[in-house]
Amino acid sequence: MTLEVEILQYLHFNPLSSRTELMTGIQTTASAATIKRILANSVEKKDIEVSGRGPSTRYKLSSQAHVTMPLDLDTYFLKEIDERQIQTGYNFDLIRDILPKVNLFTPEENDFLFSLQETFRQNISDMTSTEYRKEMERLGVDLSWKSSQIEGNTYSLLETERLLNEKQTASGKTKEEAIMLLNHKDAFDFILDNPDYLMLLSVKKIEDIHSLLIKGLGVERNIRHRRVGITGTNYRPLDNEFQIREALADTCDLINSKENIFEKALLTLVLLSYIQAFVDGNKRTARITSNAILVANNYCPISFRSVDSVDFKKAMLLFYEQNNISAFKEVFIEQFEFAVKTYF
Repeated sequence: MTLEVEILQYLHFNPLSSRTELMTGIQTTASAATIKRILANSVEKKDIEVSGRGPSTRYKLSSQAHVTMPLDLDTYFLKEIDERQIQTGYNFDLIRDILPKVNLFTPEENDFLFSLQETFRQNISDMTSTEYRKEMERLGVDLSWKSSQIEGNTYSLLETERLLNEKQTASGKTKEEAIMLLNHKDAFDFILDNPDYLMLLSVKKIEDIHSLLIKGLGVERNIRHRRVGITGTNYRPLDNEFQIREALADTCDLINSKENIFEKALLTLVLLSYIQAFVDGNKRTARITSNAILVANNYCPISFRSVDSVDFKKAMLLFYEQNNISAFKEVFIEQFEFAVKTYF
């Protein structure tokens, strides 16, 4: 970890610190001149904001840095759930005030993603419609498997393929596990058959996708009106139905306002999970809805096949607790690259 990152991480957890507090709070020993230089550079890069003058000078992260600066997952999760310093409740400023000002990807990350997208575009231009659909269906099998596995489904990839292609259930598995997988296939087929469906995101369309994913599982279809807890974190989402619906509407406005398709897809993944609008099926809905946005804009969808389920959950928990997207953005970039190279 560089000294600059260490300073940013300190300010993430200790906003409005003085330079003296910062020097005594970080682990690395550095001279006052070095700290002063790094602070000045970070202010110039708009990672740090300054308030006050002279002895009253205080430093805090900018919205950009707070959301996108790197936070190390391994170090963060060394602390147990009750020891972590987190924002326990829903951040009402996040969607309306903070995220509209943030560029989620660096110029280098954007260049990398758009070069992958160009590879995808060139590859599919040589495909027949039958070949294209076959590759999409192969990706859809992997997506159904991994998305369900993240939620605790015990079907293997081969068992999933047999179920989705031959309607043959696996022995020793529950009926609900098979339904979950079949629902994923139905939802993914729906967005392939209706590619323009998510050109504009709306609360109703999110609810429609959720309904496809929880069909036959005994899960309430509507936006929840009671409190839910999330395993592994003390973050508690909204529990008021009207506030939840308002948060979803704000999310749709934010995502529809973005021009960068990768930002649209990434925001959909994290915010639908963060809001937890439904009693169950929120992350599944987020993954399918995000892919629907990619498909609607002729971008390569993502199967998440090679992601480690624990790493995925940790990246999501980091966003819940710190509103920091760095770890999840890394997952997104890696999985987009995997999809382009694996399927097309």
